[in-house]
Amino acid sequence: MKIAIIGTGYVGLVTGTCLAEAGHEVVCVDCDAEKIAMLEAGGMPIYEPGLEELVRGNRDAGRLRFTTSTPEAVHASQIVFIAVPTPPLPDGSVDLSFIERVAREVAANLTGYRIVVDKSTVPVRTGQKVAETIKRYCRTPVEFDVVSNPEFLREGSAVEDFLRPDRIVVGVSSPRPVSAMRQVYAPFDAPIVVTDIQSAELIKHAANSFLALKISYINALSVICEASHADVQDVANGIGMDRRIGRQFLDASLGFGGSCFPKDLSAFIKIAEQLGYDFALLREVQRINAQQLDRFFRKIVDTLWVIKDKQIGILGLAFKENTDDVRMSPAIELCRRLQAEGARLRVHDPKAMDKARALLPDVTYVAHQDDVAEGCDALVLATEWSQFKQLDLAKACRVMTCPILFDGRNLFDKNEMEHLGFIYKSIGR
Repeated sequence: MKIAIIGTGYVGLVTGTCLAEAGHEVVCVDCDAEKIAMLEAGGMPIYEPGLEELVRGNRDAGRLRFTTSTPEAVHASQIVFIAVPTPPLPDGSVDLSFIERVAREVAANLTGYRIVVDKSTVPVRTGQKVAETIKRYCRTPVEFDVVSNPEFLREGSAVEDFLRPDRIVVGVSSPRPVSAMRQVYAPFDAPIVVTDIQSAELIKHAANSFLALKISYINALSVICEASHADVQDVANGIGMDRRIGRQFLDASLGFGGSCFPKDLSAFIKIAEQLGYDFALLREVQRINAQQLDRFFRKIVDTLWVIKDKQIGILGLAFKENTDDVRMSPAIELCRRLQAEGARLRVHDPKAMDKARALLPDVTYVAHQDDVAEGCDALVLATEWSQFKQLDLAKACRVMTCPILFDGRNLFDKNEMEHLGFIYKSIGR
């Protein structure tokens, strides 16, 4: 099928590329001319494992192209996916101005029947507003359908998630677009769940909020484990073996971040409020997450006593491994708090240092992970990159002013670290 993707951020670029990989003809649109020029020239605006190779292969095969022209894309396509940002507003609700703008642009360029698909994460009832906007701004009476098709992509594994999904959710207000949407996803081996639009919109916020709740639950347990001298990893393994619970998202840490969980939590709380329900459970999830970073920072302060003029090494800046995304990263926030106390920072991240520079201008960026510890009073592991397991720990212990390591992801073995000579502080152990 001929498909347009409006918006080439994490969701749009992965969606367009993977649909092209499935054999569809895809044109990706973005108003950022520099980004489109970069993609056309073979560059990549984001890091996502496996994405660059798929973009290159499908572009070379002629199934994937890029443009800044929404009219061109709408005219050339049967189905138009909206994958533009939905950033948070100060009150926790969602800024839908990008969605509205695209709906108006689509309306202005409709010359025949199209299916318009909301791929962005949006509040319930957004599909209804998109349909009203298209009808209002369409120059001539044209048939169209609006569909909700939420994404369930995890940064760091987005390509794999798209190509091998658990389920595909399609929300519709009439049966007319269902056949075409089934055709779009026919190459993918996954159940297609057809619902009304409102249910599809709620599924995305409900899923992300539940996963955030699970993370905050294990982080709350980590506090109890520390206080009782238990091991949170043993507790997580024990409860995770229950099939009703599962082991995923039960790793204690300094808290979740990124562009999805914090934003979607706030949005879902606001959505519930607008519908007349106080979702106090999710507000507690937010509170626990904020406390977890506070508690980890306090652990550093209590151990080092005085932070001012201490040199501290930071391993990891992205909000999670396998991405260069530093938006709402706990690692970045931790760096800012340490800087506010007068610390001098040496930092390393395998992929996120370029994007971090704008957020952390006054730190020393170190090219190799084994050089971060040089002259440091403490070392902090803030992101769970698997390559940090290969850190030359003997060298780190030798070159540090004082061998103290704060493990914000429980990546290392406590006994091994203490055997090497580290003062080792982790979470919930």
